[in-house]
Amino acid sequence: MPRLFTGLEIPSDISQTLSSLRGGLPGARWIDPENYHVTLRFIGDIDGFAAGEIAATLERVNRKPFEVEVQGLVSFGGKKPRAVVATVTPTRPLMELQAELERLMRRFGFDPEGRKFTPHVTLARLRDAAPRDVADYLSVRGYFPTRRFTADRFVLFSSRASVGGGPYVVEDAYALSA
Repeated sequence: MPRLFTGLEIPSDISQTLSSLRGGLPGARWIDPENYHVTLRFIGDIDGFAAGEIAATLERVNRKPFEVEVQGLVSFGGKKPRAVVATVTPTRPLMELQAELERLMRRFGFDPEGRKFTPHVTLARLRDAAPRDVADYLSVRGYFPTRRFTADRFVLFSSRASVGGGPYVVEDAYALSA
């Protein structure tokens, strides 16, 4: 039973920039750079037939390529930090693509996402990381010049059922070329 989600791939030059920010944070489990991505819609564990139906439905998405901006680091989780992420500017084309994917998945009967969509690239998952250590890490490494790329496709990823972090496999790709 595959675990699926849709997302944007991160170009290798930007992945390399982000990977240079790894290290120096106790309790961090760093994501491998080849697994960096922006999740658009988590789908979950589904059977092969449903996966085929979803893949076929995603073919109907008709959007233009758009610019994606990756800028700065933050942590998610507040007083109990659970991840270090690179923020992604929530531009109109990005938000509209995500909203369309959300609508398509709801038509398949999937529950709506429980959290508001906040585009980001997860760099590390945190386990028992002290808030002070996270704050110190972010104060030293949290800023980097904005990096941009053109998203000319989105992909359907699969992953093993695990605690997250990959490896992720591109099952199908959908051109943005309206």
